[in-house]
Amino acid sequence: MTDVDFWFDPYCPWAWMASRWMLDVEKVRDVTVRFHVMSLAVLNEGRDDLPEDYKERMSTQAWYGARASIAVEQRYGQETLREFYTALGTRYHIHDEPREPDTVRAALTDLGLDASIADDCVTTRVDDAMRISHHGGMDPVGTDVGTPVIRIGDMSIFGPVVSPAPKGEEAGRLFDGVRAVMAYPGFFELKRTRTVGPIFD
Repeated sequence: MTDVDFWFDPYCPWAWMASRWMLDVEKVRDVTVRFHVMSLAVLNEGRDDLPEDYKERMSTQAWYGARASIAVEQRYGQETLREFYTALGTRYHIHDEPREPDTVRAALTDLGLDASIADDCVTTRVDDAMRISHHGGMDPVGTDVGTPVIRIGDMSIFGPVVSPAPKGEEAGRLFDGVRAVMAYPGFFELKRTRTVGPIFD
């Protein structure tokens, strides 16, 4: 059994795509995925080189899902965090619902969870725990990356950035390749320009 730790921010469509890939990997490889929260809002704090509209979203909308995710994990545990990410991500990315507290509340209600957790997403109550989770994923990969981040064993890497998310054996083959490059401690980067946006299917 291979344990894979996966850091996500619910706000990010690329993390969503990679998370759907990893869930398919579980079906075709002897793999267990453990989900953890990172925060694009934390990652981008204090940056002045961002477009104004993106900075505005990072200072408001990006906090809501990450905070709620940490609150869910604190209250209900790792497995429910995974379910909540699917519920909230479906609303955010598949149904294009607004990144607002009401959408968080609806995702909590979908799972029969305490909807008052949505109140946490507009406060700083869980921010210390969120920052700990964030840095647990991000510090090993450095400052010039975002989400998703995956860790296999003691090696972490940003990515993969995929669109659409591969399924079935194709998902398994991509995982085999990612695991192979991560096994080499001197591997740092593969990249090409994205030519498509997130393809949700």
